[in-house]
Amino acid sequence: MAGKKQKRAAPTWLDRTIGWISPRAGLRRASAREMLGRAYEGASRADGWRPRRAGASAHADYLADARELRHRARALASNVPVIAQAVNVMVSCTIGTGIVPRWVNDLDGRVAKRWKDWGKLADYDGLLDINGLQGKAWGTMKVDGEVLARFRERRIGPTVVPLQIQLLEIDWLDVERCEVRGTSEVIAGIEYDKRGARVAYWLFDRHPGDVGLRTALRESQRVPADEIIHLFNPARPGQQAGISALAPVIPTVRDLQVYEDAEQARKNLEARMGAIGEWDESLLDGVKVPENLNGAGSVPAMLDLGELAGGGIVGLPPGMRNPTFVQPTAAPGYVDYVKHRQKIIAAGMGVPYEFVTGDMSEVNFSSSRVRTNQYKRDVEREQWTLMVPMFCDRISTRWLSLMDLVGSPAPPDVYPDWTTPKWASVNPVQDVAADLSEIKGGLSSISEKIRQRGYDPELVHAELKSDLERLKNDGTLPLLAALLGAQNPLDLLASLGGEKDGQK
Repeated sequence: MAGKKQKRAAPTWLDRTIGWISPRAGLRRASAREMLGRAYEGASRADGWRPRRAGASAHADYLADARELRHRARALASNVPVIAQAVNVMVSCTIGTGIVPRWVNDLDGRVAKRWKDWGKLADYDGLLDINGLQGKAWGTMKVDGEVLARFRERRIGPTVVPLQIQLLEIDWLDVERCEVRGTSEVIAGIEYDKRGARVAYWLFDRHPGDVGLRTALRESQRVPADEIIHLFNPARPGQQAGISALAPVIPTVRDLQVYEDAEQARKNLEARMGAIGEWDESLLDGVKVPENLNGAGSVPAMLDLGELAGGGIVGLPPGMRNPTFVQPTAAPGYVDYVKHRQKIIAAGMGVPYEFVTGDMSEVNFSSSRVRTNQYKRDVEREQWTLMVPMFCDRISTRWLSLMDLVGSPAPPDVYPDWTTPKWASVNPVQDVAADLSEIKGGLSSISEKIRQRGYDPELVHAELKSDLERLKNDGTLPLLAALLGAQNPLDLLASLGGEKDGQK
């Protein structure tokens, strides 16, 4: 550490012997020992730093701290505006209005129609559609660190795939259950086979935190693992469950809240005035002062003006003259300190400070765009490495397997191509020009650019073709072509698979 010197190890008897026999070899040995001792300053123990549970596995850390971190994170997300907004930003940017599928090889559109009808009824609780479930699952995962989704097969309509999704907080998992069952082992409510693969989850019938929950209902039941989606971020190898995304910032947020409470109390005092006056009995001519009324008529009591609010107009009592009013001086640095801590909190949660606070005073167009692009990459990484494979694909696979129950089995080669929500363009003119240049140069396809904007290419192409055909039939296509700079009005329609006049 800077400013501290490490103690040199004293030469051993072997060092002294080698130095006596061969001074050159002894010098090389001493030099090597010195280099080894200072190779990593961060490993120095001179400052007394000892990490908690050094060398513990990811699962050991989870069992020790996950529950307390979860409880504190929920409290902060419910009571601290900055944290609530940060979670809202993460859900809005990652899920938005939903990650929607485009069904590849769905030639007749039957699968897409079934999915649309089913999505409205996908929630087991009957509150949200499939897109709303995605947002709730992601927000819960960020705050709690993990969330469970259970497949519920039940008939919900004659033509609707009989499947619903029940979102469960991780509290439903019986983490106290640890036992050996034949060749399987249950650790913290999750059952593993001898290869270490998950085979079951042990869940309560109700949330254990429900008021009035009877003891008999706290017995957990075994649920096969293929009935459960366990959404979490496995940040460490071997990690079997998730830690709250708020974990790195919980102490900082709490310290900032304590500081703001103290600052608020000080501001209340600063807003009040103090008054200093002189007692002059000559001003009491004609005023009768009781000798003693339990102190009420004493000189100190008559001079007491009580609490003086800032901006108030106060009359002087008899006997006081030359009053001096004192206004406390406000302490500087509050705004700078709070902004600094909020930047640390935003960085710890992986969300831009400007998105969390709305404070754009320190950024310009270029710097904000660079930061937004970086955040885009972070969001896309989580979309395609966590949300899509762990949640969306699991649901679509189960849903496709149940389509035959409504007399409409899915084609064997159909699969979803997921489209993530679009990002609002900061500079639409430049962004569109860049996209067109990539398409023209063969670096990207039209469909890919449409998907990047959060739209379904098949739907956009179908709507565009329909619009052009309608404009052609209405006779307004030449005008539109002139506005768009096309030499031949029908080239617009032909380029999208339409028919020119006189062609069948």
